[in-house]
Amino acid sequence: MPRSMVVGLSGNITRPSKTFAFVDHVANEIMRRNGLAANCYDIEALGPSFPTARRAGDLDRQARAILDSVVEADLLVVGSPTYKGSYTGLFKHFFDLLDPAALRGKPVVLTATGGGDRHALMVEHQLRPLFGFFEAFALPTAIYAAERDLLDGKPASEALLKRLAQVVGEAQTALNLRQVASIAAE
Repeated sequence: MPRSMVVGLSGNITRPSKTFAFVDHVANEIMRRNGLAANCYDIEALGPSFPTARRAGDLDRQARAILDSVVEADLLVVGSPTYKGSYTGLFKHFFDLLDPAALRGKPVVLTATGGGDRHALMVEHQLRPLFGFFEAFALPTAIYAAERDLLDGKPASEALLKRLAQVVGEAQTALNLRQVASIAAE
């Protein structure tokens, strides 16, 4: 049986990125605590074919491999820097390339970063509806990290560390339920 895969996707368009470091940290924490494998990508990793693609078939091999990795993941960790109260346009463009049924039932950890608390509800008002459209299973706890909560993209505040621990537990439960459903379907 192949090892379960956690895939992180960050909507940042610059490197280095606090958002990518945070998504990577969350994905690797879930991986480490649950004995899984993990890969993380950012928008920049999608390469030059991505911004002009109108459908998945327009992507080059590198970008298509990342898209396929997201679709085939057992659990996703997604995150975007907050830009004008929402996720970045290229983050949304990535998901526009997916078939609407591609993420049905897939557990998704929602994360976002921003300069301060005034954007904290972005995960609830922007990300959660996006993944609701795909009928994905957005985990109950979402994580928003303000600049003061992070140090080099890693959680530095006690409140953020508590939410991260909560998400890791929810991720394990979601993965266990997914495995039971897969066995029952056989």
